[in-house]
Amino acid sequence: MAEARTPGHGPLSGVRVVELAGIGPGPFAAMLLADLGADVVRVDRPGGVGLAINTEYDITNRNKRSVIVDLKSADGPTRVLDLAARADILIEGYRPGVAERLGVGPEACHARNPKLVYGRMTGWGQQGPLAHRAGHDIAYIALTGTLGMIGSPDEPPAVPANLLGDYAGGSLYLVVGVLAALHHARAGGTGQVVDAAIVDGTSHLAAMIHGMLAAGGWQDRRGANLLDGGCPYYGTYETADGKYMAVGALEPQFYDEFVRALGIPEHADARKDWTRWGELREAVATGFKSRTRDEWTAVFEGSDACVAPVLTLSEAPHHPHLAARGTFTDHGGITQPAPAPRFSATPTAVRTGPAQPGADTADVARDWDVPDLLKGPE
Repeated sequence: MAEARTPGHGPLSGVRVVELAGIGPGPFAAMLLADLGADVVRVDRPGGVGLAINTEYDITNRNKRSVIVDLKSADGPTRVLDLAARADILIEGYRPGVAERLGVGPEACHARNPKLVYGRMTGWGQQGPLAHRAGHDIAYIALTGTLGMIGSPDEPPAVPANLLGDYAGGSLYLVVGVLAALHHARAGGTGQVVDAAIVDGTSHLAAMIHGMLAAGGWQDRRGANLLDGGCPYYGTYETADGKYMAVGALEPQFYDEFVRALGIPEHADARKDWTRWGELREAVATGFKSRTRDEWTAVFEGSDACVAPVLTLSEAPHHPHLAARGTFTDHGGITQPAPAPRFSATPTAVRTGPAQPGADTADVARDWDVPDLLKGPE
């Protein structure tokens, strides 16, 4: 298959991806592929999609190009199939059966391109009793048991934005899946369908916890375990100025350094004695309330106590470590996370800002040799 003619950056340079516009995990997965150097063409629909922010600020569309195709027009499906014929990967996030009804399902795409990797991103998956029901991140993770793990035992489960379901359990699993399938296709195999369901991915994220549960090392309730806030030396504490510090002093040597720096060395032997965890938690909370977050940050600076300040989204880019690594970058006036992970031989970058709907039609028509994209809908 001919590689993209546009200048490439990153390990996926030359890989062509078609993204059928949607919201949430599909666009994020396509952004990750674009960050890694793929030539991602987003097929936007006339009028845009629901829940969309101002397109100039939607950084999940960075490093992409956009064309507009009306899939409900007579020639709309043919234009998407023309793109699929020249692509390595296609990503769609419709409810099961919708892509087929629109004429751009896996069978139609594979008839044009047998090696195409067809990635499907949904919450419930392609099969099962709930497959056709509407939903969002919070409902998907609720059924997996992972939402119920998060938060204080005497309060409702805490909502982890849409990071756990949409992006961790959804987008990242879709990207792993389509890249694995692409490897198979390029190794002499054929294309295939990748069914990435948020309920599957989020459940998979909890694999270690399920093992601990089976071994009797995890209680199936919130705030009662080593890693869910039940342990007094693994959690968050308020400081004198109403901000917070995060503590993760699990190992003995880190714990010893923690209690010394906090000024409660008399609690050094309470680490493994869970009957003393109540008094230990109270001592830790009282200690942190005696100084501000920045004062405690200075106290723990350079130590191995595994303590860090809890920063806001606006503060994070200015932290010395993140600034030194270039974890965030500025592009087009927007401070945003830089591409991750990093590569020694094929570095990545934010090459372009958010793709504006339809702005790249002429370039894509030329680069992908799909001249019909320049025609109006029939």
